[in-house]
Amino acid sequence: MTDKNQTTLDAVEAVIAGLAGAGYIASRQIGTALFLARHLVKPILVEGPAGVGKTELAKAAAAYLALPLIRMQCYEGLDEAKALYEWKYGKQLLYTQILKDKLGQSLRETDGLDAALARLQGFGDLFFSEQFLEARPLLRALQAPAGAVLLVDEVDKSDQEFEAFLLEILSDYQVTIPEIGTIAAQVPPLVILTSNNARNLGDALKRRCLHLHIGFPDAKLEERIVAVRVPDAAPRLRRQLVDFVQRLRGIELKKLPSVSETIDWARVLVLLHASQLEPDLVQETLNVLLKYEEDVAAVSLQVPALTYQVRQRFEPAE
Repeated sequence: MTDKNQTTLDAVEAVIAGLAGAGYIASRQIGTALFLARHLVKPILVEGPAGVGKTELAKAAAAYLALPLIRMQCYEGLDEAKALYEWKYGKQLLYTQILKDKLGQSLRETDGLDAALARLQGFGDLFFSEQFLEARPLLRALQAPAGAVLLVDEVDKSDQEFEAFLLEILSDYQVTIPEIGTIAAQVPPLVILTSNNARNLGDALKRRCLHLHIGFPDAKLEERIVAVRVPDAAPRLRRQLVDFVQRLRGIELKKLPSVSETIDWARVLVLLHASQLEPDLVQETLNVLLKYEEDVAAVSLQVPALTYQVRQRFEPAE
């Protein structure tokens, strides 16, 4: 292994350790993606099921890098006014009232219609200057003096028109405002886009991003995540509940339990003073793991067998 390769590996490990310090247990794939995004100055498109830690990655990255997190939640109908900027119409109106007398005097001092129109044009340009601009998340991220982490959350819920609008920002870290001109970032933000695959994103957007897929973690990684997020969970309970969730993901369900549900379930079991899985307790708390009644009904029939299998796997080694 060359010194350069070793340096890169060390840098990726430093990223993983930094995220862990912010409470996020990252795989090497995640650490590598974040390392590359920072050094290549490219956005990351993070795809995967809901609840696997896509949004949490952006939050942890902001904490690790000591940068402000600017979040833009996407939804159908999102447009430039909500994402980029709006004009402060109230301030413009107030300014108009203040300048009313001065404006009248200024026009009276002009000779002829052309001169008056030219004077009015000057005032018009003033009203559409940066002091009357209300920056929204995208513009705030570009204007952050020391950089920022920009989270474009659930971009797949936005319209294709908005997706096309993002291309200039993701390519050049700049936006063009017709009344003002082009505003470019002095320090490009670290951009993380998340998608739950509600719709297929366009190739133009994907070309501009590094791709990262976060799926359901294996048991070892999920145990580490639970240990960090729910430190009060005893090791035996932690192993059993993670194994139970892993088994549920092998069943055909409408929505498989994700990491966020595992963490919530662990907190519930700790709150109920559980030391290990018991069939009755599992039955009573299934609604924490499963979000559809048909899934709860299907799993309820298997709870005794699943609980027995989990306990048999670990109890002999206790």
